Parts: sequence; C-alpha cells; structure tokens
Amino acid sequence: MNTNSLTVKTAVKLVKASKTAYYRKWAFLSVFVLVFFITTGIAAALDVLPDPTTASNVYGDTTKLSVGPLVSAPIATPELPVKIEIPAIKLSVSVSNPESTNVEVLDNALLKGAVRYPTSAKLGEQGNVIIFGHSSYLPLVNNQNFKAFDGIQNLKQGDQIAVTGSGHVYVYSVETVVKANATEDSIPLTVEGSKLTLATCNSFGQKSDRFVVTANLVETHTL
Repeated sequence: MNTNSLTVKTAVKLVKASKTAYYRKWAFLSVFVLVFFITTGIAAALDVLPDPTTASNVYGDTTKLSVGPLVSAPIATPELPVKIEIPAIKLSVSVSNPESTNVEVLDNALLKGAVRYPTSAKLGEQGNVIIFGHSSYLPLVNNQNFKAFDGIQNLKQGDQIAVTGSGHVYVYSVETVVKANATEDSIPLTVEGSKLTLATCNSFGQKSDRFVVTANLVETHTL
C-alpha cells in the first residue's frame, strides 16, 4: 500500500509539474512576442532598423557592372551604341543612332530613348561619344522615355557607365557632373582620348539648362 501510495503521489506531482511547465511556456512565449513587437516599434520610430538592401550586398555589389571578358587589343571596327546602363542610379535605356542632325529627326528619336549625336565619335574610336536623353520629374508621364536620363545629376566621380555596342561593352568612369547652360556652354566633339558625354535635353531646338556628365573609357569587354 505504501509503495502504491508513493507511486500515486509521484504521478500527481509529475502531472502538476507538467501543467506548470506548459502554462509557463505559453506565458514565456507571450512575453517574448510582446517584447519583440515593442522593441521593433521603438527601433522603427528611431529609424535604426537595418537597411533591407544590406542583405543583398552579401551576394554581390549591385553598384558594379557584370560584363564579359576584358579586351586588351584595340577595337578594329567602331560600333554604334545600343544601350546604356548605370548601376549607381539603376538606369538602363536603349540608344538610337539617327544619321541626320535635323532637329525634328533628333527630337522624334528622343521619344524612343537616348540618342547619340550623329557627328560625335563612335564606340571604339578616339573622340567624344555624345548621347542625349530626356529627363522629367513629373510624377506621371505617358512616355517613360521622357525620364530616360533621370538622375544622372546624382552621379559621383568614379561611378561606372556601361555602353553596349554590337559586339562589346565599353565601361566608362565618371569624371565630372555639371549643370550647363545650353546657350553659353557647348559640348566639344573633338577631345583627346576616348570619352563619353551624357546630357539631358528638353529639345535639340530649345536653349535651356541641362545636366552634363563626362566620363573616360577605362575598360572594354566582349559580349
């Protein structure tokens, strides 16, 4: 009887201990969740939460270009630009190459993306590759090409610009970023070395202020 009595008492104690642990577990979880939400709310209010883009940097720097093998020999045949990419401002836009310098022709081409000025240099040759693009900071536009060069004024020295041709990618490093007056300032066609100039443009026939970015060729890669 004593043995059975002890066994029953032990079982009762175990049951009570299990119930206590069970209730304490849920109490602990409740407190943990409450503390978590309070802490997160305070951190958000103080703007000290980690930047969600930080995690992506573990897998690679999104401000760098991904291009093919480096080319060491000079390009035999100059190429026309077909696309511009600027990772620093998440810009990617196609480039057209009209043959006429007629203002109406160039303005119509701007409605389809960026435009290489016809008498400027081609990719792979000495000189200044000059490319124009619209910029607009209206919240809504019917044609997104009016925002083709939005943000180029925010580029910094050393930012990379990739211009794709028919067989190669030409990587330029930003040298200067300025606000120019179209009436007083001009963009030179003839320069030493291989350079790239990007300029915002309301219209080829309109004299207005524009942002101008100059860059130097640093690398050439095969597609």
